[in-house]
This record gives sequence, C-alpha cells and structure tokens, in this order.
Amino acid sequence: MIVISLKSILNAALAIGLRVSGLVMFAPFFGHVAIPARIKAAIVLAITMLLYPSMAPKLAEVSLSPFTVFSELIIGLAIGVTTNAVFESALFAGQVLSVQMGYSLVNIIDPTSDIDTPVMGVFHHTIAFLIFLRLNVHYWILRATVQSFEYLPPSGVIDPGPIATGVLHVFASVLQVGLQIAAPVLAATIAADFALGMLSKASPQLPLMLMGPSLKSLLGLVVLAASLRYWPSLFERYFSDSIAVTGRVLHLAH
Repeated sequence: MIVISLKSILNAALAIGLRVSGLVMFAPFFGHVAIPARIKAAIVLAITMLLYPSMAPKLAEVSLSPFTVFSELIIGLAIGVTTNAVFESALFAGQVLSVQMGYSLVNIIDPTSDIDTPVMGVFHHTIAFLIFLRLNVHYWILRATVQSFEYLPPSGVIDPGPIATGVLHVFASVLQVGLQIAAPVLAATIAADFALGMLSKASPQLPLMLMGPSLKSLLGLVVLAASLRYWPSLFERYFSDSIAVTGRVLHLAH
C-alpha cells in the first residue's frame, strides 16, 4: 500500500517554488519590470509544476523552517543577480560611450528601470537583451537552478558568506566587463581626441571646436556598427561565465 503524505508533497513543492521565486524576482527576462506580478507568479507556478516530478523524490524529507525559506530565496536571488550583472556591464558601457560620443544629454526612459538613461546605455542594454533571448540564456538559468538542487538541497545548512562575497565579486567586475564592451569605440574616440588636439595645435584657424563633436560621434557610430558582429560571441562568453561563477559560489556555500 502506497501512502501519500500531503505534507511532504507541499513541502517539496514549496521548496522548489521558493528557490524559483528568488530567481524570477531578479533574473533577466523573468524579472523584467514589463512582466506584471501576476504573470511572474504564474511563471513561478508553471516552473514549479514542471520541476516537481523529477525533483520530488529527492525532496521527500524536506522540512520547511524560517531558515530554509530564507536560504531558498537567497539561492534563487544569487542565481538571478549574477546573470543580471552582464546587463549592468552593458548599461555601464553605454553610459561611458554616451559621454565620450557627445550623447550624455540625450536621455530616454529605460524600460527596465523607468529612469532617465543615456541613449547609448539603453541601446547597449537592449542589444544585450536580444542576444540573451537569441542564445536562450533563460534556459541556461533554469538548468543551473535545477542543478543547484543536486549539490545544494533544501533543508541543508548553507553559509551565506560565500554567496554574498561571490555576488559582490561579480558586481565588482561590472566596471571591467563594461570597459571591455566599450573598448573599440572608446579607443577610437580617444584616438580622435588626440588627433584633433594635435591638429588644433598645428592649425589653430581650423574650426575643430565645431567639427570635433560631429566627427567623434560619426566615428563612434561607425566603429560601433562594425563591432556589433562580434557581440553575440562576446556576450555568450559573458553569460556562460556568469552562470559558471554562480555554480562555484553555490558550491562554496554548501
């Protein structure tokens, strides 16, 4: 006779749902502000239902406590936030180039944050998001979430210190990754600044103060258009690295 325990079923489902909830709140695509809260709740429910048949046997003895609830939310949050750092890097690269190319005063509403953002920042963020969807990185995130149950099961003792340290290290790399994304256009516009400075010294009568911003803007757009062909492979590496870092961080927390 098979005895089905309603309590064990609910505990297993809630353990999966809590980790997925932390993920959906902060992960790219799933946590987008354009998605209403009720749709996010439906996404959490759908993912939980899909994962339950395969994960339930491994979570049969789960007992939910306040510490377990907090731990599951933190784990999901860590997976989502580390992947989101790639988008912050793209946004930072766009903000740097907006200043360098003379677009710092051209702001539009960023749909992901509802605040004024330089137009190049929104452009970089949007292209990164399209590449994210084209590469199906949201599937990678779900796969990493499922794998996290293998080495970091619910009700296990976790150390939040490595998770916090790992997330801080990931966001500390936003500056580095952002500069790498902006490097081609940044190098070209800096070289243009140097060349215009030399020309102004050699021929003070040239109206370089009027021509300089237009030339830099045009040069920056040309170099940016030429570098876009390399972005899919570049961002694929960044997304892959961010998910690998998440796995290492969660392993340390075990």
